[in-house]
Amino acid sequence: MITIREFLSTEIGINYDTQHKIIVSIIILILISIIRFVILRIVWKQTQSIKLRYNWKRSISLSLSLIATFLIGAVWLPAFEQFGAFLGLFTAGLAIAMKDPLTNLAGWFFIVFRKPFAVGDRVQIGEHAGDVIDIRLFQFSILEIGNWVDADQSTGRIIHLPNGKVFLESQANYTGGFDYIWHEIPILITFESNWEKAKKIINEVVNKHADNLSKSAAKEIFEASKNYMIYYKNLSPIVYTRVKESGVLFTMRYLCNPRKRRGSENEIWEEILARFAQHPDITFAYPTTRFYKSGEENSLDK
Repeated sequence: MITIREFLSTEIGINYDTQHKIIVSIIILILISIIRFVILRIVWKQTQSIKLRYNWKRSISLSLSLIATFLIGAVWLPAFEQFGAFLGLFTAGLAIAMKDPLTNLAGWFFIVFRKPFAVGDRVQIGEHAGDVIDIRLFQFSILEIGNWVDADQSTGRIIHLPNGKVFLESQANYTGGFDYIWHEIPILITFESNWEKAKKIINEVVNKHADNLSKSAAKEIFEASKNYMIYYKNLSPIVYTRVKESGVLFTMRYLCNPRKRRGSENEIWEEILARFAQHPDITFAYPTTRFYKSGEENSLDK
């Protein structure tokens, strides 16, 4: 050991004091790594929950990294006291050169403490939408939904976004604080159809599939109102009527889970198609063009 220390001192120029600091820093890193490994090993054995494992891994990694930085800094800080002025100028230049990374780091603090979203939330940041699957110091990742895939289902792509986006883009959270969104389905029938019967059928179908969600949503709104000014007078499904150029338009409005929007719409449409098929006096409308010939009373629809 003495030979090595002398070699480092005489040949490389690393004095004994600096060698001591290097050795202590390496020991700190090794101990921190061992502690992290042991804790995560225990967590892995105690739970099978992917989300819980992820939260433990992120929390332990962050906490131990901060502890390691503090301990190593305490070891080396006295050696840099004489370079205070230099470090001040260096830090200022570094801040200018690393504007984007520092902005992303500030974005990470905003995400962690302000919590506009968390891992597991479904969000939209600018033009990108998806489920948040990871949040790191400089970027967060989402599992993309939409894009070329119809409705709100996953594309399979993972999009990495810089944390600084939270200062530049609006953020829409589908699930944070309130686990339901309003969804609307338009249904257009001809003027000749029995619109009153059609509306009655639509009301029965939408209430069958969505009325039970209204009670659950009422409880969640009460909890969400503790943090946000959320207030709804009516949470029950409703059907609106409107006259359009091609017929009578009914719009179903109901609450649904953001991740089940396509599935709920599929179930409602299938039942409506089956129910309408039983009534010859109800017909779906579609754009038509009518041609008239001079002297003829009949028309040809295309």
